[in-house]
Amino acid sequence: MIPIKTPQEIAIMRKGGRILAGIMDELIAQAQPGASTAQLDKIAEGKILKAGAKPAFKNYQGFPATLCASVNEEVVHAIPSPEKILKEGDIITLDLGLIYKGYYSDMARTVPVGEIEKETARLVRVTREALEFGIKKTRAGVTVGDVGNTIQRFVEERGYGVVRELCGHGIGKELHEEPQVLNYGSRHTGVELKEGMVICIEPMVTMGDWNVKRARDGQTYITRDGSLSAHFEDTIAIIKNGAEVLTRP
Repeated sequence: MIPIKTPQEIAIMRKGGRILAGIMDELIAQAQPGASTAQLDKIAEGKILKAGAKPAFKNYQGFPATLCASVNEEVVHAIPSPEKILKEGDIITLDLGLIYKGYYSDMARTVPVGEIEKETARLVRVTREALEFGIKKTRAGVTVGDVGNTIQRFVEERGYGVVRELCGHGIGKELHEEPQVLNYGSRHTGVELKEGMVICIEPMVTMGDWNVKRARDGQTYITRDGSLSAHFEDTIAIIKNGAEVLTRP
């Protein structure tokens, strides 16, 4: 059963999403050469608590931190560490969630650390644009397959890989609800989106092969071929006239 949110529930999630977006902007500004991912995690947790919310990821399925901080070939779920120091030319994916008045919000951004190579910047730009195209496709009456197919075609036409093992999801009173929202697929397949659904769309794109594997820590996913990866995510409500992105200021 896919939960349908009331306008009142979406209003709470909108408030939580805007709080999360503001914190994300502050984190992005701190992702500079010389910063450790543990420092970013500490900042994220402090700001979430100060806002009257709670971290969504901490202790979720054994994850020990508030922020997922994935660098370069790390796709998602990398554990922050004081030993992991950002350097010029890196890219880092900041994946962050919070719980506000009992409802979850979730978002991710891949950002440059200082100056990055043109090819790396193109990967980040294409991934961000893939999310935008997915959002534009999202409205009541389309299927999750329609959304995934839009993302897949956009990404693959530009020479990149779309991660298959991980996907977007419904969200609300739980971090992960139905439906699954794949970043690939066929048109007119899968669950039909309806007004009141809230989903996370999150393309994960690789510069090389799309296959990923778990790292030794049991949490982090990395590209199998060591190629760079980018990841963008927003929480989106299906409304009467289309879709509303809840995780933006």
